[in-house]
Amino acid sequence: MRFLFAFLLLFLPHASLACDLALVLAVDVSGSVDEREYRIQMEGLALALSDGIVEDALVDAQAQITVVQWTGASRQRQTIPWTAMTSVEEVRALAVQVDNDLRRWRNFSTAIGEAITLSADLFDAVPECRRKVIDVSGDGISNEGKEPQEVLPSLNARGIVVNGLAIETDETDLTAYYFENLIVGEGAFVITANGFEDYPEQIRRKLQRETTKQLSLAEE
Repeated sequence: MRFLFAFLLLFLPHASLACDLALVLAVDVSGSVDEREYRIQMEGLALALSDGIVEDALVDAQAQITVVQWTGASRQRQTIPWTAMTSVEEVRALAVQVDNDLRRWRNFSTAIGEAITLSADLFDAVPECRRKVIDVSGDGISNEGKEPQEVLPSLNARGIVVNGLAIETDETDLTAYYFENLIVGEGAFVITANGFEDYPEQIRRKLQRETTKQLSLAEE
């Protein structure tokens, strides 16, 4: 029996591991995002998933990842279903899917509260995952539907973390807005991208921080 157990540990290193992270990647496709900026987001997200640190962290966490495109009220959709990250090959295949994910809407408003509500409901499909995180990227404040701060208490009660990537494109100070109205949960944070051109680098940093967070806590 001990030989069988040793074999499983050696050749099936992830067989007994449960999902440690369920991550919703919520991408802004509102009217303020033009086609070039949409492509920057999806290509940048694909590159971030292909980062070596992120790849290893996702596989170590046996993570589940899904992608949501969001814009105005009633216009949010899960465009890539929950996908298990049990190997580097699966992470890279997901990156290709993200890069090829077609835009669903144009020229609509920004309904952040609706986006995080739909994203939170998606976790019902992956109850086995210990950490549940919504990664919201956007370039504007909420201007339609329920206000995001109305939704946050229920998400916090469910143990869901919401992090933000604020793409600054004007004088709004979206970073401050995200701090005050969007993020919630233990260790929640906001990262700033100074325009869409800065998005690829900042989403890479954001995914590194989200996926390796558990490791950094263990070392403290």
